[in-house]
This record gives sequence, structure tokens and C-alpha cells, in this order.
Amino acid sequence: MKIKELSLYVSAGRADQFPPEDMPEIAFAGRSNVGKSSLINLLLGRRNFARTSSTPGKTRTINFYEINRSFRFADLPGYGYAKVSKEMKESWAPLMEAYLLSRPNLIATLLLIDVRRSPQDIDIEMARLIKQTRRHPIVVLTKTDKLNQSQLHKSMRAYREVAQLQDVPFIPTSTLRQRGKYPLWDAINDIFRQEGLDIFVERQRD
Repeated sequence: MKIKELSLYVSAGRADQFPPEDMPEIAFAGRSNVGKSSLINLLLGRRNFARTSSTPGKTRTINFYEINRSFRFADLPGYGYAKVSKEMKESWAPLMEAYLLSRPNLIATLLLIDVRRSPQDIDIEMARLIKQTRRHPIVVLTKTDKLNQSQLHKSMRAYREVAQLQDVPFIPTSTLRQRGKYPLWDAINDIFRQEGLDIFVERQRD
């Protein structure tokens, strides 16, 4: 299929606001400012479809984007922004855990990591949570245009070892250079196939 229909289905601040469990969903998780919205826009071939918050760390909802009335992307709140209040952080954790651990139609979780950063405790904790879901975890490295190949491979090794992600696929991306879009769609299409879903997203010109 070609991507023709896109919509923001709902912005859910509570589990009872989640959409019906009527189609497969792919979650996008990562730190504030890691580039989740930019990656979603790159994948969908739309420049400003998924919008970023003007204030880092202030998005409190899971944004559900519906594609061709066939599947959804779930953009989770960014974590790890130091200036966010303790109360706000505590409101996110149950929401994200409720979604990641209990959503029956969640088929894959993409953990976005800024490749320039060394592994932090919060990233390792999120990696363990995503592995715990057993829902086709994928690590997406963002901002790879900022590093050379040697630095990129060093960062990948560090995350694989520290977060125990040896058996999880890593996909380098750069929205600035339009890098990683097709390898990521290939991985998503393969997950659709493994799940027995009659969904295949064609490569298309932006």
C-alpha cells in the first residue's frame, strides 16, 4: 500500500482514552528532543504532520496517528528532561507502562536513542522495559549525521553491551540527511509479515 490517509486519532492522557484495539500499533519511545516526531514525519513523507512540543518534556499524552485506516503509530511522551517536575514525571510512568505492558495490539516498540549520548540509567531502564514487552523491539539511533562511522559503531557497541541489547536490531537514522527511512520500513514490513498481517507499505517518493 501507499500512504494516502493520515490522521491524529487521539491524544490520550489516560489509559481509558486509548483508541479501540482494532488495528496493530507501533510505539515510538525515547528521550525528550531525541527526534520522535521528526522520525515519524520522515517515515510518513510529511514534513509537519507530527508536531513537536515547543517546551521539551511537556508532552503528557500518547499521540496516536492512524495510517490508511490499517495501523497506528503511538508517539509516547519524551522522558529524561531534567526541568520537568517530579509530579509530571510520575504521571507519565504509569501511562507508558500501562500502554507498553498491557496493550494487546502493540506489535513493535521503537526505542529512539540520540547516538551522541553515552548510555544513561534512564535509557537502560527503558530498554529493559521494552525488551520485557516482547513486542518486536527495535533500537533507532538518531542524529547519526553528527558522528563518523567509527564513532557510530563505538556508540552502538556501548548501548548493546550496557543495556544488554545484543539480540535487538539497531537501525541508524538521520532525518537531516533522510537516512534510515527505507531500512526502518523494511523492518516494520517484516514485523507485519511475522504477525500474519496483510499490510505492506511500499517505498514511495516524498
